[in-house]
Amino acid sequence: MALDDGGMNDSTRTSTARADQLIQEEVTDLLGLSFEEARTHLTKLAPKERLEWALEKFQRRFVLTTSFGVQSSVLLHMLHCLKGGDKVPVIWVDTGYLPKETYLYADLLSKRFDLDIKPVQSEISPARMEALYGLLWETDSVEDLEKYHLIRKVKPLENALNTYKSLCWASGVRGSQTDHRKSMTPLDLVRGRCSLRPLLNWSTKDVFYYMQEHDLPQHPLFEKGYSTVGDWHSSSPDTGEASGRKTRFGGLKQECGIHMPGVMGEGI
Repeated sequence: MALDDGGMNDSTRTSTARADQLIQEEVTDLLGLSFEEARTHLTKLAPKERLEWALEKFQRRFVLTTSFGVQSSVLLHMLHCLKGGDKVPVIWVDTGYLPKETYLYADLLSKRFDLDIKPVQSEISPARMEALYGLLWETDSVEDLEKYHLIRKVKPLENALNTYKSLCWASGVRGSQTDHRKSMTPLDLVRGRCSLRPLLNWSTKDVFYYMQEHDLPQHPLFEKGYSTVGDWHSSSPDTGEASGRKTRFGGLKQECGIHMPGVMGEGI
């Protein structure tokens, strides 16, 4: 399996800029307003209204992604409450290394909200990946983590987005979660598509109060001190020294690459 170079050369920059230009032109033709105008409009809307706007504008080319993590029930519930929300593909990247609690939580939420969940996985099995590359999360190498994330997360997501011909995909990222997410806007370009962030401006308290108001179940690991949950080998409970995304990936990095711009893993 060939892996794309994570570096950005002049050719890559040119390709990325051209892809961004093309997607902005396509969005302008579809929406009847410029990308910047759409972004400005979305900043004035509440999270559920942002979802509703995207569903109305992009229709069958709109998808939502979920990790079935600690805060995933919020966006899934909002989609569930929208007319036509049950027809939106909900892409779940299953790395094959999720904790058993996440699989149980995914089953619980899937049944409760009756959404169109689309589990996707890497083209290479966990066993084959380990045979070829070893345990990439145990080397204390950022480069190996990036390779792992490219194989198990970024490429499977890109394949799914291509399958559903997605022009816009929504996720539950929030600006306070990582340094990179602080620079996000409600609508950005990520690898040639619109990335919608309905919850971008919400705080942890906003999430908590929403879950409480709508009686949404907590992820089983939340009660064990986890404020964020990913793969079993790269997640840990909050401590006095680290909390939130700082508990992920052994503290080596905060992002897995899914929400980073670039071409197939650049910038991960």
